[in-house]
Amino acid sequence: MLLLNMRIFRTASSIIVLSASSGDAFAPLSRSTNHKKRGIEQRPKTTSVTSTATTTSLSAYIATAENAPRNLAQLDDWATNAGIQKVEGLELYTEDGLDYQYITTADIPAGTTLMYIPAGVCLSSSAVEAELNAASNGGVAAAVDQLGRIGGQNSVADFYLFVKLLAEFEAQENSPYLPWLDSLPRLYYNSVSMTDFCYECLPPLVFSLSRLERVKFDNFREVLKKVDLVSDYVKNDIEVLKWAFNSVYTRAYADKEGQGSDVTVTPLGDMFNHGTETDIEVYFDEGGNAMVYTTADVAANSPLRISYGCPTNPSFLFARYGFLDESSPATFCKMMDIPKTPENVAMGMDFSKMLFYHDTGDISQEVMDVVLYAKVLANLKSSPETDGYKDAFYNAHIQGDEGTKAQIAEQFRYETLTEIKKHVDTFLESLVELEKKSYGKNFEEHPRLPLILRHNEFVKQTFQKVQSNLAAAGVGQMEYEYA
Repeated sequence: MLLLNMRIFRTASSIIVLSASSGDAFAPLSRSTNHKKRGIEQRPKTTSVTSTATTTSLSAYIATAENAPRNLAQLDDWATNAGIQKVEGLELYTEDGLDYQYITTADIPAGTTLMYIPAGVCLSSSAVEAELNAASNGGVAAAVDQLGRIGGQNSVADFYLFVKLLAEFEAQENSPYLPWLDSLPRLYYNSVSMTDFCYECLPPLVFSLSRLERVKFDNFREVLKKVDLVSDYVKNDIEVLKWAFNSVYTRAYADKEGQGSDVTVTPLGDMFNHGTETDIEVYFDEGGNAMVYTTADVAANSPLRISYGCPTNPSFLFARYGFLDESSPATFCKMMDIPKTPENVAMGMDFSKMLFYHDTGDISQEVMDVVLYAKVLANLKSSPETDGYKDAFYNAHIQGDEGTKAQIAEQFRYETLTEIKKHVDTFLESLVELEKKSYGKNFEEHPRLPLILRHNEFVKQTFQKVQSNLAAAGVGQMEYEYA
């Protein structure tokens, strides 16, 4: 739906920006802002989106049960009144009534500003922090202090947004965010929504990532007891708490251009899906206004995708967001027994680098280097012939001496591949055992289980291709014990 009559024009720097024929085009809600960087001229408005009341008796306006439908009927009107602007041809699309995403019905060039969300509508952690502390009698500060003491320092910004959503939820019809809140998903497949049995079916990496997410939620739930802006009724409603937590952690942006240390939820700007190949980004200007713009040409009738995280770490995307990115080109090799020492990290130890490639079964160079250094050379029996290889390999890597590095790698190539094969064989056996646990289980009691099994199958297919390549290279004919 077109909210304004807009003109598209090309600036001297070839960035496509939007201008509107309306006098209120791209105006922030609560302050005047300079948009020189993107060439957007502003006229200030005096309205803002802030909550004026919080209640402790709930109305039936927002149902957070997993089977409750999303309500988008008032979303466009709300966006118009809030000052959110969209380019012509930008439409919400759904196939199942559960997952909505933006697509474009017109060709859109790279550099086009697709959407503008005023700062007064954006929920930035710093602004929300100030708002909550001003309204609180010390309860919010006490909760944040406790969160830091139990190891949640890095989650404080997200906690402010979590409390803000709970306060707006309690405000119900008094919340200016009501139509947007009612449009949010209820059904999630991520770690916080899994049953305890689901965790028993997770491979080690996604299990550890999922546990981290669950611990965050448990910490939020614990320290929320100190917050004086949320009623006991809501504090004890696990369904509402999961809804608010998932809404923050699956929709907030961080580390975007112009954002600083803030974590920010951008209503409507939070409805772009993830893609391995992306074509949009989010930018925040100096006034906190958010703009979504294209980074590539987008053909009509195409979805618009943004990155939620590293495309070679589908386990993180699964744990945090609850979906399987089957377009991911590779997956982490799942070696969890290598210590994260500075030397191992320097050799390439990283989730985004130690990869097995899904389509081909190829092994990344970082896997070869780290396994050779941290497993093969580290475990060589001491002798005049073998002493010094580990240091020599490390120094060659650090100094860029590719000749020496290649010579040592070739000398221990089969030992390295054998170590990798041992890991691959063992991991595949563990996936079989995890699958057996699911036999006879009721998917209605464990609705995330089918997705977990799909995730495990995706990983299994990748590892089987690696296994096949190793066997074709004759590695399977070697003994595992070589030292």
